[in-house]
Amino acid sequence: MRTDADAPQVGVILKLPNGGVLAPADLELIDALRKERSIIGASRALGVSYRKCWLSVDALNRTFESPVVATFPGRREGGAEITPFGERLVSVYRSIERHAANSAKRTLDEIIGALDWSYQKTASDAETEPRRDRASGR
Repeated sequence: MRTDADAPQVGVILKLPNGGVLAPADLELIDALRKERSIIGASRALGVSYRKCWLSVDALNRTFESPVVATFPGRREGGAEITPFGERLVSVYRSIERHAANSAKRTLDEIIGALDWSYQKTASDAETEPRRDRASGR
């Protein structure tokens, strides 16, 4: 029996005309920053290096005219917070995700109908998965 976890998922990566990228990993980082209120806290929550998180925040802030994340080094109550523009950016991105998933549903149902349910992922399949390295832009 299939569950919601078995449902296909549509991922959205926005490759912006200025060379910036907005991807699911960026939204995970923004969510972690909102909860942890610091880059180091977000890095711990996500299990990635502080440097990678810092570089990702820097890339997000340089991609847009308005900052996505405001940082306050040395502040005890939290060294980072999502700006109003950052909150709006998340809202727009989530809307794009919903529209993409709804638009793709009929086609995905056709693809799901053609799946080999005895397929088992192997280590060599990991080589074909896209990298999620925000800091290097790849």
